[in-house]
Amino acid sequence: MLATIGVTSLDELASAAVPDSIRDSEPVTSTLPPAASETEVTAELRALAARNTVTVPMIGLGYVGTITPPVIRRHVLENPAWYTAYTPYQPEISQGRLEALLTFQTTVADLTGLPVAGASLLDEATAAAEAMTLLRRAGKAASPRFVVDADTLPQTIEVLRTRAIPLGIELVVADVSGGLPEGDLFGLLLSYPGASGAVTDPTALIDAAHERGALVAVAADLLALTLLTPPGELGADAAVGTTQRFGVPLGFGGPHAGFLAVQQKHARQLPGRLVGLSRDADGNPALRLALQTREQHIRREKATSNICTAQVLLAVVAACYAVYHGPDGLRRIAQRAHRMAAVLAAALRAGGVEVVHDEFFDTVRARVPGRADEVADAAHAAGIAVRRVDADTLGIACSEVTTVAHLEAVRAAFGIGADTAAPDTAGLDTAGLDTAGLDTAGLDIAALDAGTADALPEGLRRSSEYLTHPVFHEHRSETSLMRWLRRLADADMALDRTMIPLGSCTMKLNAAVEMEPITWPEFADLHPFAPPADAAGTLELIADLERWLAELTGYAAVSLQPNAGSQGEFAGLLAIAAYHRSRGEAHRDVCLIPASAHGTNAASAVMAGMRVVVVATAPTGDVDLDDLHDKIAEHRDALGALMITYPSTHGVFEARVREVCDAVHQAGGQVYVDGANLNALVGLARPGAFGGDVSHLNLHKTFCIPHGGGGPGVGPVAVAEHLVPFLPGRGEVGAVSAAPHGSPGVLPISWAYLRLMGPDGLRRATLTAITAANYVAARLREHYPVLYAGADGHVAHECILDLRAMTKDTGVTVDDVAKRLADYGLHAPTMSFPVAGTLMVEPTESEDLAEIDRFVDAMIGIRREIDRVAAGEWPVTDNPLRGAPHTAASLMDKWDHPYPRELAGYPTGVTPGVHDRKVWPPVRRIDGAHGDRNLVCSCPPVEAFA
Repeated sequence: MLATIGVTSLDELASAAVPDSIRDSEPVTSTLPPAASETEVTAELRALAARNTVTVPMIGLGYVGTITPPVIRRHVLENPAWYTAYTPYQPEISQGRLEALLTFQTTVADLTGLPVAGASLLDEATAAAEAMTLLRRAGKAASPRFVVDADTLPQTIEVLRTRAIPLGIELVVADVSGGLPEGDLFGLLLSYPGASGAVTDPTALIDAAHERGALVAVAADLLALTLLTPPGELGADAAVGTTQRFGVPLGFGGPHAGFLAVQQKHARQLPGRLVGLSRDADGNPALRLALQTREQHIRREKATSNICTAQVLLAVVAACYAVYHGPDGLRRIAQRAHRMAAVLAAALRAGGVEVVHDEFFDTVRARVPGRADEVADAAHAAGIAVRRVDADTLGIACSEVTTVAHLEAVRAAFGIGADTAAPDTAGLDTAGLDTAGLDTAGLDIAALDAGTADALPEGLRRSSEYLTHPVFHEHRSETSLMRWLRRLADADMALDRTMIPLGSCTMKLNAAVEMEPITWPEFADLHPFAPPADAAGTLELIADLERWLAELTGYAAVSLQPNAGSQGEFAGLLAIAAYHRSRGEAHRDVCLIPASAHGTNAASAVMAGMRVVVVATAPTGDVDLDDLHDKIAEHRDALGALMITYPSTHGVFEARVREVCDAVHQAGGQVYVDGANLNALVGLARPGAFGGDVSHLNLHKTFCIPHGGGGPGVGPVAVAEHLVPFLPGRGEVGAVSAAPHGSPGVLPISWAYLRLMGPDGLRRATLTAITAANYVAARLREHYPVLYAGADGHVAHECILDLRAMTKDTGVTVDDVAKRLADYGLHAPTMSFPVAGTLMVEPTESEDLAEIDRFVDAMIGIRREIDRVAAGEWPVTDNPLRGAPHTAASLMDKWDHPYPRELAGYPTGVTPGVHDRKVWPPVRRIDGAHGDRNLVCSCPPVEAFA
C-alpha cells in the first residue's frame, strides 16, 4: 500500500500528509497504559465488574428490571449481523433492520393509540424535549409557555429545562392535580403514570389544554398501556417514553430506545428517523427511511431537530421482545408487575405504613416520617434498592423480575413482622414467566390473591386491541424467533459481510473482546440511580475513559453524558454560550460554520440559541480564509463561535487551521472542533492543542462502539480548562440526557479498545487509516477524479470521488454506482455529502488489503460498465447500473434487457452458482418519492404483500 502511494513508511506518510503545524512532537498521553493482551484486558474488566454490587432494582424513576430473552440477547444484542450495521441509507440492502424498526414503530403506535411513531429517539427525556419543540412547531398558539406536570420524572424536567432556555421557551412545572395553571400556553406534558407511581385520568386536563389552543404530550409507560387506556384514545396529540423495560438491560442508564408517537396530522413534524413503506422497481413492497432522511443536510439551520440517528439496536431488541411475548404475554407481564405492587401496598397498609396513592400501576409510594433512610438502608442490606424520595417518603417499583421473596424483604425492611396480617401471596411466583412469555402455571394473574383488589382506575382500563398484526402472533417459540431474526439479518448487509466504506462514519471493527462485557450482569443490570458505592467499578471505568479521552484530545476535561454525537455538539455549544454569559457577553451569539460542515452543526447551533453564518469553501476544499476574515470582521462584536471539522469534511488536513483558530480567538470567539473525523488524528495531533476550545467525540466511530444500524451512539464533549464549569449537569448548564452518565452500558467497549491499543497502537491505527484512504485514492484516481487533496496530493482518512462530469457525459448517476455496488456484494460509500454527485470513501484501519482491493476492483469494474454506456453499447435508461440492484428473482423472470443476466447478477465474472461472497439484495431499487407521497409507517396488513 505504501509503495502504491509513493512513500516508504508510515512515518514518511505522516510527515507528508499531516501538517507540521498541528502534529504532536511529544507522546500524546502519560496515563494511558501500554497495550495489553485480550486476556489481560478481559481480566481487568472482570475486576472492575466485580467492584459493582448489583441489587434488585426497585428504584423506578423510568428504569426497571427486565429480562432479555436469551434468544434475543444471543441473536440480536450479541450478533454482529445486527450490531455492526449502519443507518439504512441504502435501503435495498437494509430491509431486515428496516422491518425490525417498522415492527418497533408498530409496537409503539399500537400501545400508545397514536397512528404514527418514529424509529426511536435517544431516551425518554430527550424524546420529551423533542415533543416539546414539535408541539410548538405544530400548534398555533403564540404563547412561549410550556406546562409540565410536576409528577414527571425529575431527569425529564431537567433536560426539558436545558432545551427550553436557549429557545426562549418558558417552562412552567406545576401541580396539575387541581387543574391547569392560569394563563396561556402552547403545550402541556402530562405523566401517565406519574413519577410517583400515581395513575390519574388526564382527560380533563387534555380537554382544558385544547380549549386554550395548546397541544398535549403524554409521557407514558409502554407496559402499563397494555392495561390502561392509551393516550391517543384520551385525546393526546403525542406520547413519549422509553422502551427500556421491553428487554433492554438497565446498563446504569443506557443506551435505551426512547419513543415519540403522534397523531397523523403531525407525522411530517417528527424528528429523527421514520421507516416507511414504498415499492421497488418491480412494484413489490419495500421499506425505506421516509421524510426525515438526512434532514439536517437539506435544511441545515432550518432543521427542526439536530438528531440525525436513533437507538436502532435497542429499538430492535424492544421490538423483538414485543414479537416474542405478543399481546397476551405483554399483558401477563404487566398484570404480574401490577399484582406484585398491589400485594405490596396491601402488606404495607396492614403493617401500619401509609401508602400515598390508592391507584397506581407498578410503583408504590410509602410514607414513614423520618425513617426513609433507615428503611432504604435495611432494604439495601437485603439486596434491594428502593427510591428515597425525601426523609419521609419511599418509592418501590415492581417489575418483571420482582418475586414474592423481594416483597417479603421489602416488608421486613419497613419493620413489618412476618406475623402481621397480610395478603396471601401464594401463586404469585408460580405465575412466573418463562423466556417465551408464557404463563407457565396457566394461571389468571389478575385473579391471584383475590383478597387484594387491583389498584388501576376502573374508568381507565384498556378495552381496545393492540399488536394485532400477524408478526406479533407467529414467533412464540425460540425456534421460530431465531429463524425470523436470521431471515431479517440475511436481508441486510453489515460489517460482518463486507467493508462499509462510508466517509465520515468510520465503520471499523467492533472487536468481540470489546463487545463481550456489555452483557455481563455486573455492568448490564446496574440501575442509573443506584448508590454510587454499588457502581464503584463502572464509575472507575468512566473516570478512566474521561481522563484518557481528555489526554488524547488535548483538553482539560470530558463529560460522557451526551448519548449521541448530536447531543455532544449541543452540549459543547451550550458550554460556549454559558461561558460568554459568565463574562457579561451574552450578545456573542453568532456561530460561523463552513458550507461543507455536517448538517447537524447548524441545527445544534440554532438549538443552542445561536445565529448561523455560513463561511464559504475554497476551491481546494479548505475553509475560504478570505471569506472567513470578512465574516469575522462583519460580526466581530457578536462572534460567539466557529464550528469546524478537522480534518475537513472534504477529507483534507488544512495546513492553516491554527491561523483560523487564532483569528476567531482574537475576535473574542471560541473554536468548536467537530470530532467526526478524529480517526485521522488520534496519536498524531490533538484539537485542544492546535486551537480548539471544545470538541465532541464519537465513541461509535473512532472508539469502536458499534453503529448498530443507527445507534447506540455516545458523543462525549471535551473542553479546555476555562469551559470545565460549563460541562452538562455541573450547575451552569443542565443535563442533556436522562441518565447522569448518558449510556454507560456500552462504555466498556471503548475502555477495552483503548486498553488493547495503548498509545503506540492508537497512533499506528491512525496512520493505517490514512494509508488505506490514500491507497484507495491512488488506485482510483485514473478512473474517478479525487475531488480534494492536500498540497502534496495526499488525503486524510477519507477521499471524495467526483462523479459529476461522468454523470453529465453519460447520464449515470451516483445513485446508480451506489446501487450497483450491492450487486458486487459491497456497501456503498457516503453519497452526495459533502458535495452532491460524489462518493466519499473511508476504508478505516480495520480492513485488510484484500478487502480494500475488492472494493477498488469493483469500482474499476463499474467504471468499465459506465464506459460502455458512454460508448452507446447500452442505453442510459437500461443498463446494469440503472437496473441495479438485481435480485435473484429478477434474473429468473423473462429477460428483455440489452445486457446479459449473468453480468447483472455476477458482475465480477464468477460462474453462476459459485458463491464468491455474493449477496442477493432482497428488493430492487426503491421508489423514495412514492413512499413520501404515500406514507405508511406501521406494519401493513398481510394483504399488502399479496
